[in-house]
Amino acid sequence: MSKKRILFFAEAVTLAHVARPVVLAQALNPDLYEVYLAWDPRYKKLFPDLPFSQRTIHSIPSDRFINALAKGKPLYDTKTLRDYVTEDLAVIEDIRPDLIVGDFRLSLAVSAPLSGAPYVAISNAYWSPYAKQHYPVPELRITKTLGIAVAQTIFGVARPTAFALHTIPLNRVRREHGLPHLGWDLRRVYTWANHTLYADVPGLIPTPNLPTHHRYIGPILWSPRVPPPDWWSKLTPDKPVIYVTLGSSGRSDLLPALFSALATMPVTVIAATAGRMKIDTNPDNVFLAEYLPGDAAVARAQLVICNGGSPTTQQALAQAKPVLGIPSNLDQHLNMQAVQRTGAGKLIRSEHATAQNIHQAVARMLATPSYIEAASKIAEEFSNYHTLDRFTALVEDVI
Repeated sequence: MSKKRILFFAEAVTLAHVARPVVLAQALNPDLYEVYLAWDPRYKKLFPDLPFSQRTIHSIPSDRFINALAKGKPLYDTKTLRDYVTEDLAVIEDIRPDLIVGDFRLSLAVSAPLSGAPYVAISNAYWSPYAKQHYPVPELRITKTLGIAVAQTIFGVARPTAFALHTIPLNRVRREHGLPHLGWDLRRVYTWANHTLYADVPGLIPTPNLPTHHRYIGPILWSPRVPPPDWWSKLTPDKPVIYVTLGSSGRSDLLPALFSALATMPVTVIAATAGRMKIDTNPDNVFLAEYLPGDAAVARAQLVICNGGSPTTQQALAQAKPVLGIPSNLDQHLNMQAVQRTGAGKLIRSEHATAQNIHQAVARMLATPSYIEAASKIAEEFSNYHTLDRFTALVEDVI
């Protein structure tokens, strides 16, 4: 029997949308499946020696993506999605997959049905059309000029219309290819597929009344396989360790305020800059690296400080470590809102991330056992979701 061909598409606008497909692709049995990865290789140095064939596609620059998020603008225009579809179809025609798996490659809502191959989309449950959500206003110009309370009122009124406007480019490209309109709900555009997989657990992000083709598979955990820095073995064990990373989409300009807040505290700080900011001087209790083995860094830490996005919060919660999240865009706010609701973390809006506020929050979290207790409950639920087994079972069922 010939091997079934599985084609993964990774949208490299952030590291998370690359890491999750790679983790799932590596879980498939090479004796049963011929695996391919289509990606923009901007993060290639973090994924050396991948054991499957690769194809190069284009993803918009990460800075363009992050700036669009920050301004509340549509992430992709019509021309970009048209170009994406052309690239997608060329790769699909070359490989002729039995199954397509994508992570935020929105153009696959056009190219996959045109190809006839079943399509699996990886998403987060807080973008589900079935999630009952409060939508906090992210960091926008109006939050700075009018204040959070007024901005939240305006955002609450304007959000449905804004979400609808964000759906126009993809719906236009679908119509050009004779495919039906997906409606005006941005959440449906973000999660449309033959099978939608949530890289979450229901205890963290509940979504009642899910249809059968939407399902949870649990967190998709990944850490860069980088050697620890020289200072790794020299850290003293007599102080609490705080792991700081703002990732590929957080506000890296907040790192100096973070370090200033922690400089006078009896803690040791280990921080990863993700190569987004050069820091020439830092306090004596701060140890820096471009990247750290995140799972090992979390294991050493008593507290994790991040941008509030799902990759690092899940990595922390999987090891029962509380999270201080500093979100700026809506995706980060939605995830960190859920973490705070469980009691396993605290959210500080990026506009409020002063050295004083950070200092107070860290001191309170380190002194309050309930944060660890709540994180432990989530860790237990995570452990009951055997993510890779769930994914491989789905692949077997579909093809």
